Amino acid sequence: MSRLSSLLRGCCLTCVALLGCALCLPALAQQDDYDAMLGYLAADSRIDGHALAASSGAVRINQAAGDLNLQTNLQGLAVGQQASVHFGGAQRSKDDHATPPLQATVAIADAALSGANGLYAINQVAGSGNAQFNAVAATLAQLGIQEADDAAMATGAAIPAGGTPSPLGQPGSLRKAEVAASAMQGFRGVMQLNQIAGSRNETGNMLEISVHGGP
Repeated sequence: MSRLSSLLRGCCLTCVALLGCALCLPALAQQDDYDAMLGYLAADSRIDGHALAASSGAVRINQAAGDLNLQTNLQGLAVGQQASVHFGGAQRSKDDHATPPLQATVAIADAALSGANGLYAINQVAGSGNAQFNAVAATLAQLGIQEADDAAMATGAAIPAGGTPSPLGQPGSLRKAEVAASAMQGFRGVMQLNQIAGSRNETGNMLEISVHGGP
């Protein structure tokens, strides 16, 4: 009899524990929904801490928070007797629809990129329906200066059609793009940077370098 009572009490305790878990599930689901809603309302794109500090070389970064954003980095280098660089890029999107986030923030902060050196191209965006590009063409020719013309370097960006403008008039809306004073300290080289906080924007950088390496 004593053993039967112990078994019954164990079963009851197990049932209570299972019931407690079952009651927790709706609360956890609600928390997940709430977190998802907050993530939808706010888009945050950041490079911070000591990211890429003291790094070097040719570095290309595309970082996006949001929907329907287009980003590209193009870099071409040619060395020789007769050197030339030719490339092109096109960004296309059609009949896309997206609801922009209520809050959009992009930032390069802390000691990010401090002491770095080289050729850097960064596209950073928070929002929807944006287009960004960076392009670099560099030539080192022994016989005269060989250049990549503007037509060869041209790249087009088409903003997605049917997008919704940023809700800047809504209470609580925020658009912020920043580079902290502590970031990029001691950087040497070429830095191409596009930062967008918002929707339906287009930004781009193009750089052409031609060097005659002969006597």
